[in-house]
Amino acid sequence: MGKAKREESLQELVKHLRESYIPLHRHWMVLFPEGGFLRKRRETSQKYGLKNNLPVLQHVSLPRVGALQTIMDEVGGHPEKLANNNVHGAGSHSHHLNWVLDITIAYPEGKPIDLGCILTGNRQPCTTFLFYRVYPCNSVPRAHDAMTKWLYDRFVEKEHLLDKFYRTGEFPSGAMPPQEINQDTLRFVILHLFFIVSTYIHYQMLSYVISYFWLF
Repeated sequence: MGKAKREESLQELVKHLRESYIPLHRHWMVLFPEGGFLRKRRETSQKYGLKNNLPVLQHVSLPRVGALQTIMDEVGGHPEKLANNNVHGAGSHSHHLNWVLDITIAYPEGKPIDLGCILTGNRQPCTTFLFYRVYPCNSVPRAHDAMTKWLYDRFVEKEHLLDKFYRTGEFPSGAMPPQEINQDTLRFVILHLFFIVSTYIHYQMLSYVISYFWLF
């Protein structure tokens, strides 16, 4: 993706935030700063790191800062105002984000579930580990260079976390003990049945419309 295309994407993000996210009073924003699958991004990320004297990472790739910068500029709030809010009342009636929830995901043997496995279900059930860290939005620098360093530092931390996990089988001990979350098989079956039936109904409706116009 070239620079012009990235700028266009960021402008589309601004438009979405102003015309959809804020008017609909959304409270969550999911961001994937790496911008692609690790197996596709790793080599490019490592070459970029070597060329620009940046960390060369193996378990993650260097993040892209543009989307985070845009989100923080539009809905991140002003650090001075956020610093005066408490945990319960921080922006509860505004469109501003108050927290950055940083999630590091570890897969068995470092092999993530790919799209093929998701579609075919041909992979054995496995345990996926998620390591959480929470940062107040007012702790995130707003100047571009400082934000870039802050985000890169987070991904260097992820690299160390994942390196330890894949060597020892566990993340560093934290303030909270690990919690196991088991998925509800019945819920998944019901959801899949719903989408299968919904797809079939929409297919029949579309086929009817096409056949109706085809006759003319």
